[in-house]
Amino acid sequence: MSTISTRKKILVVPLDWGLGHATRDIPLIHEILNAGCDVVIAAEGKHAALLQQEFPQLTILSLPGYRIQYAQKGWFFGIKIIQQIPKILEAIKYEQKWLQQVVTEHNINAVISDNRFGLYHSKIPTIFISHQLLIKTPFGGILEKWLQQLNYSFIRKYSACWIPDYAGSDNLSGILAHPKVLPPNTTYLGCLSRFVNRPGVAKQYDLLVLISGPEPQRSNLEKMVLEQVKSLPITALIVSGKPGTPEKQQITPHILQVNHLNASELNEAMLASGMVLSRSGYTTLMDLVKLNKKAILIPTPGQSEQEYLGKFLMKKGYFYNITQDKFNLPEALEAAKTFPFKSFEHEEDMEQYKQVVRDFVKSL
Repeated sequence: MSTISTRKKILVVPLDWGLGHATRDIPLIHEILNAGCDVVIAAEGKHAALLQQEFPQLTILSLPGYRIQYAQKGWFFGIKIIQQIPKILEAIKYEQKWLQQVVTEHNINAVISDNRFGLYHSKIPTIFISHQLLIKTPFGGILEKWLQQLNYSFIRKYSACWIPDYAGSDNLSGILAHPKVLPPNTTYLGCLSRFVNRPGVAKQYDLLVLISGPEPQRSNLEKMVLEQVKSLPITALIVSGKPGTPEKQQITPHILQVNHLNASELNEAMLASGMVLSRSGYTTLMDLVKLNKKAILIPTPGQSEQEYLGKFLMKKGYFYNITQDKFNLPEALEAAKTFPFKSFEHEEDMEQYKQVVRDFVKSL
């Protein structure tokens, strides 16, 4: 006679905007499993592949993403996103219908939606995760206020909002996750990173370059770095951010380029590097502070959130920031030598999210 499982089942769904949402959900999923719940994931494409690799034992349901298209030039980034709002609203309608069916079919007890707007439900608890309560645009002012109102109108449909950052003035996201008015039932999770910090790892590289983001800007940055790094008397590892093609190339005797590293390899490479050069994507920033790494940030041109974070965190003294159009690698490395890098104040408090997850599971 089969027994009916009494374990609660939680659906976790990351946004398909870069891989950051999927990777930052990994520690949350581990903690939900540790708390004695079952997890079902919904994703598609490379996000589904990444999470399947991390959690081969879990069911992954296919759910189309918002499939945002990016502008060819940085200037048009914001305009291109705004043009796609009707398409995003259609996707939200679809995922709302999809959820009603899936909750019944798979006996889902709760939902954790990482920045996907249509995954609220009237009968079960639903959590919305976001570090962008205020959504930055190149146009500022009235448009940002309107987008915030739209954002909040969806967030209010959820039981609670979890923010991957710290409350108070010592934080990573600035005004993005600390606006004047917060949505109801908001909890700060602290830092969310899948990486593990280990002291005493021997230095292998003077510089680790993490190239990521949408095309053509990913390739633009890669080309600039490759042109400028060859003549420098440093050891460097360049990770090109092209998963699915695990190629390696020895650029010079001291410079290695790889297309992709898995999570544990990337964790090791970051620990073994004196300096990191990367985009200012929010998940990368959480990884950097978790591992207490010094970094030079180059925001993706036209991506207002990354541009804001780069400037904000340089002003705080956490990272050195430079725009892509002014990027000169020898100069940036020289400037970084004298930059007074500050350690993140919450360095000892990187597991705050675990208590939030445990309390949530107990409440189900």
